[in-house]
Amino acid sequence: MASRTPANAALAPARTLEATFTRPYIAHASLAPSCALARWDGERVHVWSHTQGIFNLRADLAIALSLPPEAVVVEHREGAGCYGHNGADDVALDAALLARAVLGHPVRVSWSREDELAWSPFGPAMAVDVAVDLDAGGEVLAWRADVWSNGHSLRPGRAATPTLLAAAHRADAAPPIVAINMPLATGGGSDRNATPAYDFPAIEVANHRVLAMPLRTSALRSLGAFANVFAIESMVDDIARARGEDAVAWRLRHLADPRARAVIEAVAARAPWAGWQSREGFGRGFGFARYKGNGAYCAVAVEVELTHTVRVKRLAIAADVGLAVNPDGVANQLEGGAIQAVSWTLKEVVRFDRTRVTSERWESYPILRFSEVPAVETIVLQQRDQPSMGAGEAAMGPTAAAIGNAIFDAVGVRVRDLPLTAERISAAS
Repeated sequence: MASRTPANAALAPARTLEATFTRPYIAHASLAPSCALARWDGERVHVWSHTQGIFNLRADLAIALSLPPEAVVVEHREGAGCYGHNGADDVALDAALLARAVLGHPVRVSWSREDELAWSPFGPAMAVDVAVDLDAGGEVLAWRADVWSNGHSLRPGRAATPTLLAAAHRADAAPPIVAINMPLATGGGSDRNATPAYDFPAIEVANHRVLAMPLRTSALRSLGAFANVFAIESMVDDIARARGEDAVAWRLRHLADPRARAVIEAVAARAPWAGWQSREGFGRGFGFARYKGNGAYCAVAVEVELTHTVRVKRLAIAADVGLAVNPDGVANQLEGGAIQAVSWTLKEVVRFDRTRVTSERWESYPILRFSEVPAVETIVLQQRDQPSMGAGEAAMGPTAAAIGNAIFDAVGVRVRDLPLTAERISAAS
């Protein structure tokens, strides 16, 4: 249970808005598959890997290979990038097992595209149930949410049983480990950004860890914040529209934090929000969040065009990351996160049947093409007297929400299940 202020049942609402928002399992979909090299020298093994944690991988390799940790050396090498926990650790064990059969000779293992898309850990599917009590004037009395999700971390080196793929497929394998959620105090997992940033009279949020896992899940960029911000900001837009109130004005009215207000005002001025000219087939949308509730402030405004597909035409981002040591680097991080979020929001979904993952090629797991990347403008609000905060994941949730809100603005249809495909928009019409 994560809550800020318990919902006040004594306040009788005039009505309650309820909705469920979902996101599917999502793949890392690195452009290059995972790769590793290993060489055995007697009872010692040396592994070269693009793992994100050489010591954690070393710990799991030692357990899986029945070796003392000092007999395992893991050396980092540049490889395919990822946004959390992909197959880099798994392929390292593959290489070590194969190299043991040819002592003294190096063995390189490179996964295929099918291996990468079907066997890497996935970002968990999630469902977010939101209920908002409103008074007769449409003002929020109480906000309640239930988050349902698998765990968001299955990284190696944290348990007595290795989490590496091949270790679970051996004849003497231990039962598979269920992914965990990190404590909210360290950023959380499925409950990350589940609590709205707005100044509501009462907020109650419950986080439900789902132990049944049809697919192996672990950390993927922004963790639960992507789905939670999408849900919050979609619901907020519906509340503002029901009141006939401008979406930006509504947000500003419910935020006392001057830094939150500043990013909203900055992106609204740049978009421009006030000068928007409505036209058929186009819509504008807005999204805001403070990442993890204590990190970077980020607001996003988008313009979408709807034809036989959904296309994001323009995207404006404003962020406050405290002291921006390298403002250009901050802008690159925000833009990269936002563009990846466009791909997740419009296209990406892991498909599977009762026996296997079926979205194992680019044809069945499409990602955003270079020709589909929107024009992006980024504003970094420099705060030289404030500590620096991370930027890479702050734009993910606000971008998804802004796209959903822009689609509603264009065609009057609210789609609550990601990805926001033309087929789902048509079905909801």
